Parts: sequence; structure tokens; C-alpha cells
Amino acid sequence: MTTPSADPERKRSTFVTWRNRIIAVVVAAVVLWLTYLILASFLPRWWAQRIGEMVSGSFAKGIWYGLIMGLACTAVPLFLLLLAGLRWRKRGGRFIAGAAAVLALVVAVPNLLTLTIVWGNSNAAHAGERVLDVDAPGFRGAALAGAIVAAALFLLVAFLLVRRHFRRQRAERQRTEPEKARVSPETPSNPPEVGAN
Repeated sequence: MTTPSADPERKRSTFVTWRNRIIAVVVAAVVLWLTYLILASFLPRWWAQRIGEMVSGSFAKGIWYGLIMGLACTAVPLFLLLLAGLRWRKRGGRFIAGAAAVLALVVAVPNLLTLTIVWGNSNAAHAGERVLDVDAPGFRGAALAGAIVAAALFLLVAFLLVRRHFRRQRAERQRTEPEKARVSPETPSNPPEVGAN
């Protein structure tokens, strides 16, 4: 049986817990927002300079690096996320799914950085576009083409896996279903009496 002094103490404990959670969420949101602002003003320019150093103004290298990066940094994360989805409900699946999702995010970083340049409207993004135009011609278009090919390949594989899954389920259902007694179509259920006109 609870004493009258225990109820206010429990209410105060719940209030303090929720207050601390709200403060933690607000602080985390502010830190994330400040981090985003700092990185948004730095990363697009830095990434464009790294790509420019790799390509060195060569159109062929720009296309080649763009295709490889677009293909690999799109296909690998998508297949890792597919693995995470397939393993989620199995034994140890949540750990594997979480690890696969984190790895997918890490592998997708180059494409995400390129997207900050292409879709960004900050000064750093515009500076990154100018750097890519001069030092890495063809890179952005080739990266987009590689990403489209990777997405198409992923959709094809996902379609084949889903179709195989449904076929396997249907075959198992048919195997476990008890066979119904069937009447042969040659012998009618009510044969006519002999000698009846």
C-alpha cells in the first residue's frame, strides 16, 4: 500500500525525468543544427576540391570517376538496406540490420556530398559547382548516370527476390493444404437406374 507522501514523490520523479529528456532533446537538436550549418558552409567546397584533385581537369577521368562513384555509392547502400530488411526478423537480425544500415550510410556519403553541391544553394555549394565545372568536367552527369543504373539494377534484383518469395509461399501453401476428395467426371454422382425409361 502506498503512503500519501509516496505519490507526490513519484509525480516529482516523473516530472524530473521528462524535464531532463526534453532538455536533452532540445540540446541535441541545437547541436545538430549548428553542426549542419558549419558543415554546409565547408563540406561542398572541400568535396569539390577533392574530386577536382582526382580528376585534374580530364573529361575522361571525370566521366570514369563519376560513373564508378555513382554506381558503387548507390548500389552498395541499397543492397545493404535490402539485407537489413531481409534479416530484420531473423535471429540476430536486428544487430545485423543496424550494422548494415550504418554501413549503408557510410558508403553513401560520397553521393550525399555530391548532392550537397548539386542541390545546395549556399555559397559553398555554388563554389563547389564552379570547381567541378573547371576541375572535374563530366563528373556530375556521370555520377547521376551511375546512380540511375545502380537503382535500376537494385529494382530488378528486389523484384526477383520478391517474386521468388511469393512463389515459395504459394508452393508451401499448396503442399500443406490437404487434398480434397474429387469426384471423377466419368462416373456421375447419381447414375440412372437400369430399365427406367
